[in-house]
Amino acid sequence: MNRAFIWTLLVLLILAGCAPGVGPKEQGGVLLGAGTGALLGSHLGRGHGSVVAVAIGTLAGAMIGQELGHSLDQADKLAMNQNLQEGLEYNHSQETNSWNNPDNKHCGSLTPIKTFRTAKNDYCREYLQTVVIGGQESRAYGTACRTADGSWKIVK
Repeated sequence: MNRAFIWTLLVLLILAGCAPGVGPKEQGGVLLGAGTGALLGSHLGRGHGSVVAVAIGTLAGAMIGQELGHSLDQADKLAMNQNLQEGLEYNHSQETNSWNNPDNKHCGSLTPIKTFRTAKNDYCREYLQTVVIGGQESRAYGTACRTADGSWKIVK
């Protein structure tokens, strides 16, 4: 991980914790969005532009993540997590799993992209997760690895 990524993420963590009126749902969204945005920015930027790309990606991801955290209720989060666990465990690569909350019309999907083992022999999967809130679609790429108890933990 480069220094720009770490410093930008650290600043956002501090700001998310200090922002007035920002609850735990929004803070979680900020962190998830910032991490995803920073990761995308680090892959897009090269050379001196890398720092700028990471910073822009982090800030944009944080804003999107805060809105998602604000909008998703507990039922949405439970459905999304169950969908993530089941999709990573049972779906073949490129096979999509979906969830839907009929009470508020929020929905989403998870598609495992690639399966691999780490240097420590951990079983991991890259995935694409989509969430639709109020007709607005948000996408995020991530990686999750299987834990000792058999569940999947998001690692980035």
